[in-house]
Amino acid sequence: MNLEIHRPELVRRVQAQIQSGHFHDTDELIEKALDALDVQGASASPTATGAVVLAALQARPYPDIDLTPPRVRLTNVRDVVL
Repeated sequence: MNLEIHRPELVRRVQAQIQSGHFHDTDELIEKALDALDVQGASASPTATGAVVLAALQARPYPDIDLTPPRVRLTNVRDVVL
């Protein structure tokens, strides 16, 4: 299979990465990029972790809603000494 890069800025980026020593050749660069996409795709899965829920909560699309749970004083609690 032959691949062609049509955008000159991408050709420059690939050449710069290889010349810098980060990668030995174009095959290695493409392999690492695809591996990174696989990892990114796996971590973006909602079933993988709660990262999606956490990110949604931190984004706070409705900033007027207070997400802080109310503090309630417990009345029927005995002091426990350990």
